Amino acid sequence: MDMIVRFSGTLWEYPGDAPWYFITLPIEDSDDILDAIPERRGFGSVRVSVAIGASRWQTSVFPDKALGSFVLPVKREIREREGLSPGDAADVELRIGLE
Repeated sequence: MDMIVRFSGTLWEYPGDAPWYFITLPIEDSDDILDAIPERRGFGSVRVSVAIGASRWQTSVFPDKALGSFVLPVKREIREREGLSPGDAADVELRIGLE
C-alpha cells in the first residue's frame, strides 16, 4: 500500500556555487511521513514518486532540521518543463511505498 501526500508549495533556491531548488512539505505531512516510516535511508531521506503538472519522476525527500520539515528537490529538467521559478507555487503529489 502507498501513502499519498498532496500539497501546494513554493519553489525556493538554496544558494551556493551550484544552487539547489526545493519545495518544503507542510509540517503536518512531514510528521505523517515520519510516523509512517520510522526507519529511513541515509541522511534521513525517504524515497518518493513525484508528480508536478505533467511531470513524473523518482527522487527522495530530505529532512531539514532548521525548517522542521522535509524538502523536495526539484531538478532543472522539471522546473523548465513545468515553467517553475523560485517563488512560484506548485501542486505536488508524493507517493511513498509503505511495504
